[in-house]
Amino acid sequence: MTVTEPRRTRPDKSRVDARWLQHLPPVLGVVAAVALWWAITVVFKVESFILPSPVQVGQAMVEQADYLWDNTLVTLAETLMGFLLAIAVGVPLALIVTASRMLERTVYPLLLMLNAVPKVAVAPLLVVWMGFGQFPKVFLVFLVCFFPIVISTAAGLSSTPADLVELGRSLKTNWWQTFRMIRMPAAVPQLFVGLKLAITLAVIGAVIAEFVGATEGLGYAIVASGASADTALAFAAMILLGVLSVVLFYLLAAVERFFVPWADRS
Repeated sequence: MTVTEPRRTRPDKSRVDARWLQHLPPVLGVVAAVALWWAITVVFKVESFILPSPVQVGQAMVEQADYLWDNTLVTLAETLMGFLLAIAVGVPLALIVTASRMLERTVYPLLLMLNAVPKVAVAPLLVVWMGFGQFPKVFLVFLVCFFPIVISTAAGLSSTPADLVELGRSLKTNWWQTFRMIRMPAAVPQLFVGLKLAITLAVIGAVIAEFVGATEGLGYAIVASGASADTALAFAAMILLGVLSVVLFYLLAAVERFFVPWADRS
């Protein structure tokens, strides 16, 4: 009696090619933007202290690699700590707010007022209140991320599909079972929408905080290089900020696809 080995399925070549083609448009967009930038500096003969060429920015990145890397780590730490603090406070607050209609009407106007305050105006006050350490930077990142996380989580918890709620009632589930098995899973996609918005705002909040009373970080590097007319170094720091935002966003999107695969398919 011969035992036939199961056939090994090979990945469809067309699917692999399609995945690679998905990454082609953003790469071409970056290449086109850099080419346009370089052409403007050459055709219009722009002075390097006004608009450095991509080559000059690349040279600044290589020559000041250690300096830029150290400041990138500082900004990254402030961003992640403020973002995680906003999750730790914002998600439980959203759970409490959606538990009571009266509490929701009481807290929402306060949240709107807090979000309406310009964060640039708050940064100098945080330095006065908390000093020149790392905590005021982290707290400003928290303020920037807090509102979208609370609103998205509350919106997800308040928009549970009615058929799922009726299914829970027919199965005679209690409040905790309904929340754990129906309301929270249904709210997770909305939660990730707020998280992805907040992670990009977190980098902006960290830079705003570093503009005021900081001695390290990419925001401080931009201010210091601008004061010394080292525009190429300032552009290098800004490019690193953009790369940092993109990397954090897509890392969070990968986490979303892992934990909420049905949201990606829908």
